Amino acid sequence: MKIIHSPRHLGHSGHVELMNGQVVPAFEKPERVAMILNAIGERPFGTLIEPAAHGLEALLRVHDAAYVRFLASAWQLWLVDGRDVPALPSFWRAPGMRTDIEPESIDGKLGHFSFDAGCCIVAGTWDAVQAGADIALTGVDLIAGGGKSAFALCRPPGHHAHAATMGGYCFINNAAVAAQSFLDRGASRVAILDVDYHHGNGTQAIFYDRPDVLVCNIHADPLQEFPYFLGYADETGSGAGEGFNANFPLRWGTDYAGWGAALDAACARVADYGPDVVIVSLGVDTYKDDPISQFKLDSPDYLKIGARIAALEKPTLFVMEGGYAVEAIGINVANTLEGYLQR
Repeated sequence: MKIIHSPRHLGHSGHVELMNGQVVPAFEKPERVAMILNAIGERPFGTLIEPAAHGLEALLRVHDAAYVRFLASAWQLWLVDGRDVPALPSFWRAPGMRTDIEPESIDGKLGHFSFDAGCCIVAGTWDAVQAGADIALTGVDLIAGGGKSAFALCRPPGHHAHAATMGGYCFINNAAVAAQSFLDRGASRVAILDVDYHHGNGTQAIFYDRPDVLVCNIHADPLQEFPYFLGYADETGSGAGEGFNANFPLRWGTDYAGWGAALDAACARVADYGPDVVIVSLGVDTYKDDPISQFKLDSPDYLKIGARIAALEKPTLFVMEGGYAVEAIGINVANTLEGYLQR
């Protein structure tokens, strides 16, 4: 298995978030990647490679052009306004407010293009985001070229990003960009299996009215957990996409017995769909000691997750999402990949 990684993710450092009423250092931090690389390096998985540059065209197949322009220019606009601290949004639209006008002010733009205060922008954020998309697209290159599997070690993550909205640490939706790229290269059907603790609201929204991408999410019940306003079981798609979105919300405290049953059900949906390729939005924040999550999976469980995904017998691109128990993240990611490779 090829593992794609770029040190450019380090540009997204020193960022903060709003948590429990306070501005704190972000739980999504560079050390996550270091721990994953250390754990992978201790096992004979395959070659570590850097991504090829792909430009913005593939991003614009998924994301609105105005949103991409905003991400590319936000830090400079923030500096021009006389601020050199990390940029956080602090204003958002309420129902009934205008959505069709992009404000001129950077504060207005930050609110216009976000849904929470989890996406902080610093000097190197846009470069890191571009590198993350290149990592995912290089994974597409490898599998489209005949590879059975690849691991795109993207950072920052992506599955909360909508077509024109950032949130939940996510700026560009790497899994969605990869799915569209597979379709543009000739695939007829793609499945996205999101195993992150939090619902992949952005991925769901991007493909909600389409039958060419099946989106299955196993996640914490939004009655209890972020992102709260999407991820319910009755969200099954709309229009041509009806029946091509499946959510498996689970209550706080779920252990592998309950979580694994949901994985079996999601994998059954994927198998019935018969995709040409499977994209796994790989979050390991389902771990029992994750600081911002409430599930009870343990490290050996991730071996079983990888093996169950391998049983689909489809080309598989793993795209890194969440996981914030830094000391365990490497073991849990490596176990997932080992379970997949050893089945």
